[in-house]
Amino acid sequence: MKIAILVPNFVEFDGSARVAEVQAEELAREGNDVAVFTFAAGIRPENVEVFVMGMPRSLFLERVYRLLFPLDLFKALKWLPRLKGFDEIIVHLYPLTWLAWLAKKRYGAKYTFWYHGIMDPQFFPRLYERVYIRLQILMTRLTVSNADRAVGVSRAGVNELKRYTGLDGEVVYNKVDLGKFHPGVDGTKVREEYRLGEAPVVLFVGALRPVKGVHLLVESFNIVKQRIPDARLVVVGQADYPYYYERVKHIGDDAVVFAGFVSHESLPFYYAACDVYASCSRWEAHNLPVLEAQACGKPVVTFDIESFREEVGDAGTLVEVGNVQQFAEACVERLNQERS
Repeated sequence: MKIAILVPNFVEFDGSARVAEVQAEELAREGNDVAVFTFAAGIRPENVEVFVMGMPRSLFLERVYRLLFPLDLFKALKWLPRLKGFDEIIVHLYPLTWLAWLAKKRYGAKYTFWYHGIMDPQFFPRLYERVYIRLQILMTRLTVSNADRAVGVSRAGVNELKRYTGLDGEVVYNKVDLGKFHPGVDGTKVREEYRLGEAPVVLFVGALRPVKGVHLLVESFNIVKQRIPDARLVVVGQADYPYYYERVKHIGDDAVVFAGFVSHESLPFYYAACDVYASCSRWEAHNLPVLEAQACGKPVVTFDIESFREEVGDAGTLVEVGNVQQFAEACVERLNQERS
């Protein structure tokens, strides 16, 4: 079969891109002719052709362009014919759902929509951000209206998909690479790089954006330090919202390490270096870092949201959403258990 995979950012820091990468590699190994269409690429899977369509490089202009992509008639006229002849088109996220909608109309290709979730507007502090997300939900609903198949990455994701679009989806969970993420990885180099020594370490991995609740995590960690003064918090992830990053940095002190973007190849060593993995995220459709941390044998502490209930195992702790004090106490308990 000829299969096209459409994903807006085929780059390492994007969670949907990591899922699309694994998907492309698996389909290619099965003998399919697989091509990826994307706005930007930094991933090059073996035996998979990658087509880069381009977009503005400014973060602000990129977001505007993605929202208004259906108005770019030149791009549609250029790339839509490239989808002719594909048996199936799998799309990860709007706005490339627009090309799949057109290809389904014109060429009759099977259209599969792979839903990774859309952040709830209520978690964004600025009006223009909430408007942007609401428009994204609207455009997603319109451009998946003729999809043949819908897939959500969790039961929580399928429920959200139904609420936003009316589509009934099936659950296909994201996969963790157990060849990379497993107990026994040596985290010594990470501890040496950030001068962590033998300090108890709490780790978070994810984009620095309001919905992830990183500010709540840092507030909670400040309470943890009152009980465990030598504890350290390592935050791994790209700062998508500069104003939010500045806010989070202001809350913390030198005990909080902002590592920035870390490659997927290096992530196992960060999990290995920590004692506890923690997330105060208030929304997720599915969260790979929680699964990766557990695969590495680390206990996790998260807020009690629907998706984390699916992911957090017996070695984890679910805490009332927004309860920073209780979250800190759970982290202290886990750190003490790991250090005893």
